[in-house]
Amino acid sequence: MPYQVDIEKLKSTLNIEIQNPDLFQEALTHRSFLNEHREYKFAHNERLEFLGDAVLELVVTEELFSAFENPEGDLTSFRAALVNGDMLGKIGRELCLQDFLLMSRGESKDTGRARSYLIANAMEAVIGALYLDQGYDAAKKFIKEYVLSHLQGVLDQGLHTDPKSRFQEMAQEKTGITPSYRVMKEWGPDHDRNFTAGVFLDDELVAEGEGTSKQEAQREAARIGLEKKGW
Repeated sequence: MPYQVDIEKLKSTLNIEIQNPDLFQEALTHRSFLNEHREYKFAHNERLEFLGDAVLELVVTEELFSAFENPEGDLTSFRAALVNGDMLGKIGRELCLQDFLLMSRGESKDTGRARSYLIANAMEAVIGALYLDQGYDAAKKFIKEYVLSHLQGVLDQGLHTDPKSRFQEMAQEKTGITPSYRVMKEWGPDHDRNFTAGVFLDDELVAEGEGTSKQEAQREAARIGLEKKGW
Protein backbone atom coordinates (compact mmCIF):
# COMPACT_ATOMS: atom_id res chain seq x y z
CA MET A 1 0.00 0.00 0.00
CA PRO A 2 1.35 3.48 -0.82
CA TYR A 3 2.11 5.88 2.02
CA GLN A 4 2.72 3.04 4.45
CA VAL A 5 4.27 3.92 7.82
CA ASP A 6 7.32 1.76 8.44
CA ILE A 7 5.88 -0.16 11.39
CA GLU A 8 9.01 -2.17 12.12
CA LYS A 9 11.09 1.00 12.29
CA LEU A 10 8.43 2.65 14.45
CA LYS A 11 8.48 -0.30 16.88
CA SER A 12 12.24 -0.04 17.15
CA THR A 13 12.27 3.74 17.51
CA LEU A 14 9.59 3.85 20.21
CA ASN A 15 10.61 0.57 21.86
CA ILE A 16 7.05 -0.79 21.75
CA GLU A 17 5.20 -3.83 20.50
CA ILE A 18 2.47 -3.41 17.89
CA GLN A 19 -0.33 -5.89 17.28
CA ASN A 20 -2.58 -3.84 15.00
CA PRO A 21 -0.46 -1.73 12.60
CA ASP A 22 -3.55 0.03 11.22
CA LEU A 23 -4.02 1.89 14.51
CA PHE A 24 -0.56 3.41 14.26
CA GLN A 25 -0.98 4.16 10.56
CA GLU A 26 -4.02 6.23 11.54
CA ALA A 27 -2.22 7.78 14.52
CA LEU A 28 0.45 9.16 12.19
CA THR A 29 -1.92 10.55 9.54
CA HIS A 30 -2.61 14.26 9.72
CA ARG A 31 -5.92 15.62 8.41
CA SER A 32 -4.14 17.63 5.69
CA PHE A 33 -2.75 14.45 4.11
CA LEU A 34 -6.26 13.23 3.25
CA ASN A 35 -6.98 16.38 1.26
CA GLU A 36 -4.18 15.50 -1.18
CA HIS A 37 -4.68 11.72 -1.22
CA ARG A 38 -8.34 10.88 -1.72
CA GLU A 39 -7.48 7.24 -2.36
CA TYR A 40 -5.96 6.83 1.11
CA LYS A 41 -8.03 4.35 3.12
CA PHE A 42 -7.21 5.42 6.68
CA ALA A 43 -8.81 8.15 8.78
CA HIS A 44 -6.83 11.09 10.18
CA ASN A 45 -5.53 10.95 13.74
CA GLU A 46 -7.80 13.38 15.58
CA ARG A 47 -9.99 10.75 17.26
CA LEU A 48 -6.93 8.85 18.50
CA GLU A 49 -5.46 12.16 19.64
CA PHE A 50 -8.61 12.79 21.69
CA LEU A 51 -8.31 9.38 23.34
CA GLY A 52 -4.57 9.62 23.88
CA ASP A 53 -4.93 13.02 25.55
CA ALA A 54 -7.26 11.49 28.15
CA VAL A 55 -5.01 8.46 28.76
CA LEU A 56 -1.95 10.70 29.07
CA GLU A 57 -3.66 12.99 31.57
CA LEU A 58 -4.89 10.06 33.67
CA VAL A 59 -1.47 8.37 33.84
CA VAL A 60 0.35 11.58 34.69
CA THR A 61 -2.29 12.51 37.29
CA GLU A 62 -2.08 9.07 38.90
CA GLU A 63 1.72 9.19 39.09
CA LEU A 64 1.85 12.73 40.47
CA PHE A 65 -0.81 11.92 43.05
CA SER A 66 1.24 8.94 44.25
CA ALA A 67 4.59 10.74 44.23
CA PHE A 68 3.72 14.08 45.86
CA GLU A 69 1.68 15.27 48.83
CA ASN A 70 1.46 18.79 47.40
CA PRO A 71 -1.90 20.58 47.17
CA GLU A 72 -4.08 20.27 44.10
CA GLY A 73 -2.87 23.55 42.60
CA ASP A 74 0.75 22.40 42.56
CA LEU A 75 -0.12 19.03 41.04
CA THR A 76 -2.16 20.74 38.34
CA SER A 77 0.82 22.94 37.45
CA PHE A 78 3.19 19.96 37.37
CA ARG A 79 0.81 18.09 35.07
CA ALA A 80 0.27 21.05 32.76
CA ALA A 81 4.03 21.45 32.30
CA LEU A 82 4.36 17.78 31.31
CA VAL A 83 1.43 17.45 28.90
CA ASN A 84 1.37 20.82 27.11
CA GLY A 85 1.99 21.15 23.39
CA ASP A 86 5.53 22.47 23.74
CA MET A 87 6.67 19.57 25.91
CA LEU A 88 4.95 16.91 23.80
CA GLY A 89 6.36 18.46 20.62
CA LYS A 90 9.84 18.37 22.14
CA ILE A 91 9.44 14.73 23.19
CA GLY A 92 8.00 13.79 19.81
CA ARG A 93 10.95 15.37 18.01
CA GLU A 94 13.35 13.49 20.28
CA LEU A 95 11.56 10.29 19.24
CA CYS A 96 11.73 11.34 15.55
CA LEU A 97 7.94 11.12 15.12
CA GLN A 98 8.22 13.72 12.37
CA ASP A 99 9.94 11.07 10.23
CA PHE A 100 6.79 8.92 10.33
CA LEU A 101 4.07 11.58 10.18
CA LEU A 102 2.02 11.75 6.97
CA MET A 103 0.95 15.31 6.13
CA SER A 104 0.31 17.57 3.18
CA ARG A 105 3.13 19.08 1.14
CA GLY A 106 2.36 22.46 2.67
CA GLU A 107 2.46 21.18 6.23
CA SER A 108 5.66 19.26 5.57
CA LYS A 109 7.46 22.50 4.61
CA ASP A 110 6.63 24.15 7.93
CA THR A 111 9.47 23.70 10.40
CA GLY A 112 8.31 26.14 13.06
CA ARG A 113 5.83 26.14 15.89
CA ALA A 114 3.00 24.76 13.75
CA ARG A 115 5.08 21.66 12.99
CA SER A 116 5.78 21.23 16.68
CA TYR A 117 2.06 21.09 17.40
CA LEU A 118 1.49 18.49 14.69
CA ILE A 119 4.14 16.36 16.37
CA ALA A 120 2.58 16.95 19.80
CA ASN A 121 -0.80 15.85 18.48
CA ALA A 122 0.80 12.78 16.91
CA MET A 123 2.31 11.92 20.31
CA GLU A 124 -1.16 11.90 21.84
CA ALA A 125 -2.53 9.86 18.93
CA VAL A 126 0.23 7.27 19.31
CA ILE A 127 -0.63 6.97 23.01
CA GLY A 128 -4.28 6.47 22.04
CA ALA A 129 -3.29 3.81 19.50
CA LEU A 130 -1.08 2.02 22.03
CA TYR A 131 -3.91 2.05 24.58
CA LEU A 132 -6.31 0.45 22.09
CA ASP A 133 -3.68 -1.95 20.81
CA GLN A 134 -2.37 -3.29 24.12
CA GLY A 135 -4.21 -1.67 26.98
CA TYR A 136 -3.60 0.71 29.84
CA ASP A 137 -0.40 -0.85 31.19
CA ALA A 138 1.42 -0.58 27.84
CA ALA A 139 0.34 3.05 27.47
CA LYS A 140 1.41 3.75 31.05
CA LYS A 141 4.85 2.23 30.46
CA PHE A 142 5.33 4.41 27.37
CA ILE A 143 4.23 7.56 29.20
CA LYS A 144 6.46 6.87 32.19
CA GLU A 145 9.45 6.24 29.94
CA TYR A 146 9.08 9.23 27.65
CA VAL A 147 6.92 11.86 29.41
CA LEU A 148 7.22 11.44 33.16
CA SER A 149 10.98 11.10 32.77
CA HIS A 150 10.98 14.88 32.13
CA LEU A 151 9.41 15.69 35.51
CA GLN A 152 12.64 16.41 37.36
CA GLY A 153 13.73 18.78 34.61
CA VAL A 154 10.38 20.56 34.80
CA LEU A 155 10.80 21.07 38.54
CA ASP A 156 14.48 22.05 38.33
CA GLN A 157 13.82 24.63 35.60
CA GLY A 158 10.61 25.98 37.11
CA LEU A 159 8.64 25.12 33.99
CA HIS A 160 5.57 24.38 36.11
CA THR A 161 5.26 28.06 37.02
CA ASP A 162 2.66 29.81 34.86
CA PRO A 163 4.64 32.29 32.73
CA LYS A 164 1.87 34.91 32.76
CA SER A 165 1.76 34.93 36.56
CA ARG A 166 5.54 35.01 36.75
CA PHE A 167 5.80 37.84 34.20
CA GLN A 168 3.20 39.90 36.06
CA GLU A 169 4.96 39.39 39.40
CA MET A 170 8.34 40.35 37.97
CA ALA A 171 6.99 43.28 35.93
CA GLN A 172 5.32 44.79 38.98
CA GLU A 173 8.39 44.19 41.13
CA LYS A 174 10.90 45.58 38.59
CA THR A 175 8.89 48.31 36.85
CA GLY A 176 5.72 48.88 38.84
CA ILE A 177 3.72 48.24 35.64
CA THR A 178 0.99 45.62 35.19
CA PRO A 179 1.48 43.95 31.79
CA SER A 180 -1.25 43.82 29.17
CA TYR A 181 -1.82 41.53 26.20
CA ARG A 182 -3.12 42.16 22.69
CA VAL A 183 -3.89 39.82 19.81
CA MET A 184 -1.54 40.93 17.04
CA LYS A 185 -2.60 38.43 14.37
CA GLU A 186 -4.91 35.47 13.82
CA TRP A 187 -5.15 33.09 10.90
CA GLY A 188 -6.33 29.68 9.74
CA PRO A 189 -9.75 27.98 9.44
CA ASP A 190 -12.12 27.85 12.41
CA HIS A 191 -11.15 24.28 13.31
CA ASP A 192 -7.42 25.08 13.20
CA ARG A 193 -7.10 28.71 14.34
CA ASN A 194 -3.74 30.25 15.24
CA PHE A 195 -2.98 33.43 17.14
CA THR A 196 -0.07 35.77 17.77
CA ALA A 197 -0.29 37.74 21.02
CA GLY A 198 1.93 40.54 22.26
CA VAL A 199 2.77 41.33 25.88
CA PHE A 200 3.17 45.03 26.65
CA LEU A 201 4.53 47.15 29.48
CA ASP A 202 2.62 50.36 28.87
CA ASP A 203 3.41 51.04 25.17
CA GLU A 204 6.50 48.81 25.05
CA LEU A 205 6.00 45.59 23.11
CA VAL A 206 8.20 43.19 25.09
CA ALA A 207 7.58 39.96 23.17
CA GLU A 208 5.22 38.09 20.89
CA GLY A 209 4.10 34.48 21.12
CA GLU A 210 2.07 32.10 18.97
CA GLY A 211 -0.50 29.49 19.96
CA THR A 212 -3.64 27.68 18.91
CA SER A 213 -5.69 29.77 21.36
CA LYS A 214 -5.43 33.35 22.58
CA GLN A 215 -4.51 32.12 26.07
CA GLU A 216 -1.77 29.86 24.73
CA ALA A 217 -0.34 32.69 22.63
CA GLN A 218 -0.34 34.97 25.68
CA ARG A 219 1.49 32.37 27.78
CA GLU A 220 4.10 31.96 25.06
CA ALA A 221 4.52 35.73 24.82
CA ALA A 222 5.03 35.90 28.59
CA ARG A 223 7.55 33.04 28.49
CA ILE A 224 9.58 34.77 25.77
CA GLY A 225 9.21 38.07 27.60
CA LEU A 226 10.73 36.55 30.73
CA GLU A 227 13.72 35.40 28.68
CA LYS A 228 14.14 38.77 26.98
CA LYS A 229 14.02 40.66 30.26
CA GLY A 230 16.27 38.17 32.02
CA TRP A 231 13.63 37.61 34.69
